[in-house]
Amino acid sequence: MKKIELEIVALSHSITQTHSYAVVLGEVNGLRRLPIVIGGFEAQAIAVALERMKPNRPLTHDLMKNFMMAFNVDLQEIIINDLQEGIFYSRLICTTENETVEIDSRTSDAVALAVRFGCPIYTYENILESAGIVKEEEGGTKKVVVTHEESGGNDLQRMTMKELEDLLQDVLEKEDYIKAASIRDEINKRKEGR
Repeated sequence: MKKIELEIVALSHSITQTHSYAVVLGEVNGLRRLPIVIGGFEAQAIAVALERMKPNRPLTHDLMKNFMMAFNVDLQEIIINDLQEGIFYSRLICTTENETVEIDSRTSDAVALAVRFGCPIYTYENILESAGIVKEEEGGTKKVVVTHEESGGNDLQRMTMKELEDLLQDVLEKEDYIKAASIRDEINKRKEGR
């Protein structure tokens, strides 16, 4: 089966399920999107890597990467290879000097590792056909968007720059990287004068 490469195009609070998030994967050079509902911890793990944040202590996925690197195991790619009853299944394609091994993984964990290793994410046509949506082109540019409906986007707009910077430090100390990303986005938007 031909693999279709995907990239992360959005990470947002899930509208359909309370206390859940969605990572939206987009077809590279295509218009189809694959939204996948994930938990809050997994969303945080992905956001930390996307935003290149450096937690005080390694998160679980950082530990996994460090472990793999210590034993010369490289993550070559991940493949979202199955969809059963609304649940996505993935495989980690790992290589060592002598062999290639496929390891079963939750898709959220696979994506969190793919971001850390900088490796490609793939799926198959049948999965995009059954669970994908078509997104219309918006100005021709792709951008990873981290949105946070629960983080009080409107409240952030009312805060002063000093209040935002203080809040950012506070949420980073609490390791709430999802909220930190939205605060950082508001700070950057103001600095760029948008």
